[in-house]
Amino acid sequence: MPHQSHTEIIVIGAGIIGVTTALALQAEGRKVRLLDRKGIAAETSRGNAGAFAFAEVEPLATPGIMRKAPKWLLDPLGPLSLRPEYALKILPWMLHFWRATAPSRHEAAVAAQVSLMNLSRNALERLITKVGGEPLMRREGQLQVYEGRAQFEATLPAWEMRRRHGIAFDLLESPEAIAEIQPGLHPRFTHAGFTPGWMNTVDPARWTEHLAKAFVAAGGEFALADIRAVAPRDGGVDVQTESGTLSAAQVVVAAGAWSHRIARSLGHRIPLETERGYNTTFPTASFDLRTHLTFANHGFVVSKIGEGLRVGGAVELGGLDLPPNYRRAEILVRKTTEFLPGFDPSGGVQWMGFRPSLPDSLPVIARAPGAERVIYAFGHGHLGLTQSAGTAELVAALVAGRPAEINLAPFDPRRF
Repeated sequence: MPHQSHTEIIVIGAGIIGVTTALALQAEGRKVRLLDRKGIAAETSRGNAGAFAFAEVEPLATPGIMRKAPKWLLDPLGPLSLRPEYALKILPWMLHFWRATAPSRHEAAVAAQVSLMNLSRNALERLITKVGGEPLMRREGQLQVYEGRAQFEATLPAWEMRRRHGIAFDLLESPEAIAEIQPGLHPRFTHAGFTPGWMNTVDPARWTEHLAKAFVAAGGEFALADIRAVAPRDGGVDVQTESGTLSAAQVVVAAGAWSHRIARSLGHRIPLETERGYNTTFPTASFDLRTHLTFANHGFVVSKIGEGLRVGGAVELGGLDLPPNYRRAEILVRKTTEFLPGFDPSGGVQWMGFRPSLPDSLPVIARAPGAERVIYAFGHGHLGLTQSAGTAELVAALVAGRPAEINLAPFDPRRF
C-alpha cells in the first residue's frame, strides 16, 4: 500500500494513555489519528482495578527489597513471582531494578513520582470537567488493612513518606475504627491506613471508551492497525503496519507493554517488562464494599466495578508470550472469601493483563533519542490509569515545543 494521506500526529495505542493523549492533542487543535491493533481499551486498560492511586508514590525498587525478593520470587503463587522459564530473559531488567534500589536513586524516583502524581491529579480533574465524566467516578477513598501491630508498624515509614509529600490519610488502630469505614471485615485485620482522597472509576473500560467517544465526536480518527515499526524521514515519520505505511508529522508511541518492540525499530533497547496481573470480576456484589480495599501484605485489592466486584492484583514477571496461570486468580478469590465473610465466590470471570513495567517504576515520557519527531509515553506499570491525564498534558507540551509543567529528565529513556 502506498503512503496514505499525511496526518499531523499518529498516536499508537488505544489504551488509557493513548486515548487520553489523543484527546489532549486534539484539544490543542491537532489533527490526530489513533491506532491500535485490537481496539479501544482492549488490553490492560480494560481489566484493571479502576483506581486513581495518587497516594502510591513509592517505587517497587525500594532499598532492602533485594533481601526479600528471593523468597517472594520463588513462591509461584505469591504476591510477587517470577516464572522460572522467563528467568534468563528478565536478567537485564533485574540488574536495572537492583541499581534502582540504591537510596539516592530511590529518593530521586519518589520525588519524580510525586511531581507526576500532583500534575496528574489536577489534570484528571480538568479532564473530568471537560468530558462530563463525574458520573463515571467514585470518590470513596481507599483502605489498606494489616493483620496485627507488627505488620502495621512495618509500614509506618511509608505512611510518613506520604505525609511529607502532602498526602492526607488517617491511621486506624482497632477493628472498631476500621468498621466505621468498612464493616464486615474478618477481625484478623486490626490496623489500617485510610486515604480519603483516593478515587476510582466505576469501570476502567467504560472510562477509556467515554474518552474515545469524545475524541471521535470532535473529529478524531480511530483505526485498527498492527504496527510493525516506525521510521523517521525528512519532515515526518513513517509508521509501518501489517498492510502498508502511514505517515505523520509526529508520532506518539503509547502502546503499553508492547512499546519496546516499536522502540527497537529505532534502535532503542528500553528495559520494559510486564507485571502480569490477574483478577476475577463478579457481576453482582455479594459484599457491601464501601471503599477501595487493599490487602497490602497479600498483594491484592477488591474494588467496585459497575454493580459488581473485582478481585485482583499480584505481580508475575513472565513477559508477553507465556500462557496465563489462572491459579493465581483463584488464590486471590479464595483469600477474599476468607477475608470478607459472606462474599460469594461464584460466577466470576477471570482475566490477565500486562502492566508495562520499567525497573525504577517511572514511565518514559520524552522525545525519542535521535528521532525527535517520535515521542515515547509508556512504562507506567500499575499506574497507567492514575497518570494518564498528566502524561497526556506532558506529551501535548512536547508536541507543541513548550516547557513541561514538571522536570522531564527523570522520565528520559537514556537513564538506563
